[in-house]
Amino acid sequence: MPKINVLDMNGSPVGEMELSESVFGIEPNEAVLHDAVVMQQASQRRGTHAVKNRAAVRGGGRKPWKQKGTGRARHGSIRSPIWVGGGVVFGPTPRTYNYKLPKKVRRLAIRSALSSKVKNDTLVVLDQLSFDAPKTKEMVKLLSNLEAGQKALVVSNGYDENVALSARNIPGVKLVDAKGLNVLDVLDHDKVIITRDAVSRVEEVLGQ
Repeated sequence: MPKINVLDMNGSPVGEMELSESVFGIEPNEAVLHDAVVMQQASQRRGTHAVKNRAAVRGGGRKPWKQKGTGRARHGSIRSPIWVGGGVVFGPTPRTYNYKLPKKVRRLAIRSALSSKVKNDTLVVLDQLSFDAPKTKEMVKLLSNLEAGQKALVVSNGYDENVALSARNIPGVKLVDAKGLNVLDVLDHDKVIITRDAVSRVEEVLGQ
């Protein structure tokens, strides 16, 4: 079982914690990580792109000229796709890009992401995380004590309004609940700061 130091909010060790081997100690599966990231990024696409086909373009209700006798090619509408200003053929239409990977694959991906953070020594376990009042400078001080760098993911067990308000205005810092932990956030941040009780919550869910 991998072991990790538990730090207080000043960055000082206050104990040691054994992490679950099946959640934080596996060999990261890069192929599954890639699949999970692509799935999340695809799900974030809005899919609102659209063009007007010949039915949606305004005008074109009258036949531009009679079928025969003019010497010109026959046409039924000035909104035909071959006309300037006509409709677009096979253009993009609103759609959803969402899809899902199997549940076991998604869990393997998040376990791989967390294990890679432990392997690279970029996961920090906090004894507790709480503020008496919402103060951004207190969160900045905490991140400095933990040497969090420019991009940090803070994972807590449950919602704390003071912590949320203290973190929301800091560029590169994101606060998530343990139940909302995902692969893209873990990989996108340089350091993951997670509370002791959030670790227990993650192990409870992913260890099943």
